[in-house]
Amino acid sequence: MGIESRARRTGALGSSAAQPVSGPGAGPLSRAGEGQGEGRARSGEFSTLTPTLSRTGEGARRGSRGRVPEQPGAADGLGWPQIVRLGLVQTALGSVVVLMTATLNRVMVVELALPAFVPGLLVALHYAVQVLRPRWGYGSDRSGRRTPWIVGGMAALCLGGFGAACGTALAAENLALGLALAALSFLCVGMGVGAAGTSLLVLLSGGVAPARRGAAATVVWVMMIVGFAVTAPLAGHFLDPFSGPRLVAVSGTVSLVAFGVAALALAGVERRLPVRAPEPAEARRPFFTVLARVLADPVARTFTVFVFVSMLAYSAQELILEPYAGLVFAMTPGATTKLAGLQHGGVLAGMLLVAAVTLLARGTALASLRLWIGIGCAGSAAALFALASGAAAGSGFPLRTTVFALGVANGAYAVAAIGSMMALAGRGDARERGTRMGVWGAAQGVAFGAGGFLGAVAVDAVRLVTAEPVQAYAAVFAAEGLLFLVAVVLAARLDSAPAPDPVPLDPAFSAR
Repeated sequence: MGIESRARRTGALGSSAAQPVSGPGAGPLSRAGEGQGEGRARSGEFSTLTPTLSRTGEGARRGSRGRVPEQPGAADGLGWPQIVRLGLVQTALGSVVVLMTATLNRVMVVELALPAFVPGLLVALHYAVQVLRPRWGYGSDRSGRRTPWIVGGMAALCLGGFGAACGTALAAENLALGLALAALSFLCVGMGVGAAGTSLLVLLSGGVAPARRGAAATVVWVMMIVGFAVTAPLAGHFLDPFSGPRLVAVSGTVSLVAFGVAALALAGVERRLPVRAPEPAEARRPFFTVLARVLADPVARTFTVFVFVSMLAYSAQELILEPYAGLVFAMTPGATTKLAGLQHGGVLAGMLLVAAVTLLARGTALASLRLWIGIGCAGSAAALFALASGAAAGSGFPLRTTVFALGVANGAYAVAAIGSMMALAGRGDARERGTRMGVWGAAQGVAFGAGGFLGAVAVDAVRLVTAEPVQAYAAVFAAEGLLFLVAVVLAARLDSAPAPDPVPLDPAFSAR
């Protein structure tokens, strides 16, 4: 789920993306009902999203076509050094994204005096491109290797980041040409985040031992947040005194360093895993055929809806929590910024909590990722309902405690959902994992892009029919809480129901 999504808020202090999240932001399924011997999963192993569920997926991998004998050390999978190296890729990704969603946003609004919707629209473009994630995942499935797609995605991301800075600087002289270049660059950033993020998660899902998935998800997402937190203040230091050429130089340096770090971190990692040769051209299934098979799996469909609903609730609070604290509790801008920092601290604490418990309680019910999804979503709902009722309690309401609790629950939900996504992607046919992960990544990206916007619009809409702004915020917080409760129900339905026939798609789209 790429937590690239909250880079906007992290840019001011740190962020989630934790898209975030953008936030990048940005899955484990069975073929139990196919009627084909190859890749059939044991239904008894499917009832819970625990790390042990991926054992069936390991068998499917060994039985899938196109495998060659494992290289030395491949059976061991990825150790902690390799997981940290993949986390460095997330750090590099986050360092570029935070400049796009925070620094350039501020420059356009303040230095260039452009309407706020201009950078908002550009950021929305980068989210909109996430719908192409399934196609990029399919491409990595066909090639048999993930590393080229990660490196290629990082190249597109870094070029897009540099191009966006050039477009922003150019807009000071030629507004139309500068914004056109910025728009193309944000599209490039979206494609890069999608291609790199999808293949990185698939690489993790196939290479990390089941018991380590929760902790591995925490490592890579915390390292993305580190990318936000380190780059924003360093870039800010070198941007003063501000000028267009200085912006271009700082962005170019960050992009170049980020690409170099990602490329070096990836070197040799995939060679530790079993090698899968590219599919022969005559054996390749068209993209829409594979997509139909993924959508035909009821677990995949349910998890897709779960990701969309939960991420919609997760992101809808992004633009309204600080205004709520200012309007209802008369907090100053500095105090609300500290409040946001407290929430992010809670997110980090929740992530670390799930990582520690799933590692230390291996083989017990406490190691179940589905359990932590439920706890995280239910806890988030409870905190949001408390915020909705907080205005009535007046100044005695424990706002800081509630916001911290919301962060902890959000963090627990996020890392458990990402770990489950990795597990579910690893359970299916090895030739479909990238497509599966892409479907869930697309749901996450679209939901996160829409959530912040819809949350703010909902507050404005409710304020049109109520005299008190407090009631508008309370209504939206309550709606977010209900969405999290729906997510709890959806997570509980992730079982081993057999897959029906593939969903029919228009044959006109069945080009390879």
